[in-house]
Amino acid sequence: MNEPKKGWLQRLTQGLSRSSKAMGEQLTGAFTRVPLDQAKLDELEEMLIEADLGPHSAARITARFGEGRFGRSIGEDEIKEALAEAIGEELTPRQGRFDALSGPKPYVVLFIGVNGSGKTTTLGKIAAELKAAGAKVLIAAGDTFRAAAVEQLKIWADRAGADVMSKPTGADAAGLAFEALEKAQGEGYDVLLIDTAGRLQNKQGLMDELHKIIRVLKKLDSDSPHEVLLVLDATVGRNALAQENVFGNQIGVTGIVMTKLDGTARGGVLVPVAQASDSPIKLIGVGEGIDDLQPFDARAFARTLVGLEGA
Repeated sequence: MNEPKKGWLQRLTQGLSRSSKAMGEQLTGAFTRVPLDQAKLDELEEMLIEADLGPHSAARITARFGEGRFGRSIGEDEIKEALAEAIGEELTPRQGRFDALSGPKPYVVLFIGVNGSGKTTTLGKIAAELKAAGAKVLIAAGDTFRAAAVEQLKIWADRAGADVMSKPTGADAAGLAFEALEKAQGEGYDVLLIDTAGRLQNKQGLMDELHKIIRVLKKLDSDSPHEVLLVLDATVGRNALAQENVFGNQIGVTGIVMTKLDGTARGGVLVPVAQASDSPIKLIGVGEGIDDLQPFDARAFARTLVGLEGA
């Protein structure tokens, strides 16, 4: 995807305002003009854990924050700058890049995640971005258990100018994926985007279905899917970690998309998810608009999270 546009940083700031306001008020109230001691560092670590950054990340970030500042009185700006730098250092190694136009064609992207995570909307936004870049895009409506998901994808496909393949409710998702890749190969599509079901009521049934989809795709192209994006909803807080664990341990996830960061006061959950996953964070979303899904920038995210300008 393209580099973030200027207005994106403003939307990121607005989207994370609940998280940054809560954290900023706590920070300035606890640390401004008070000598930094171990009790204050312990307070900071607890604050970061409460903001859903997780105990391991909170401990490392607190240690970085305290370096060279112990015993000093520090002002609000230095507090935020130092914390943003520490969080940014924690996240930068977990920053990835989604680029469906530089790989083989058709480039196959499989979208996985629980229902309600924003998976279908994320696929639609990516389709629109790829079409705007001149790509020929085919969408496979692989969540064949939810008629609403198919209809939603058709709306996004129409909006983006992408083609869509679907089957009746209850049809075999793997069969649809196979036929979609055949069509993509035969008709010169640049990218194939495949939606999937996300029912976690029966975890093993869902995982078996996803494995079947991957197996049939490999019959046509041994390297496909080229990208498996796990879509997580930030508003579920640390439950996102459990979802990452379920999918990450069984499916070959290549990247994570964190959505709905504008709907939570605990946007910091992205930090432990990034640390727990073997896959990088590639995209984040802060709204419903097409432009509200952008590449993950660790430094901009960290600065925005503590209440500084993203840039």
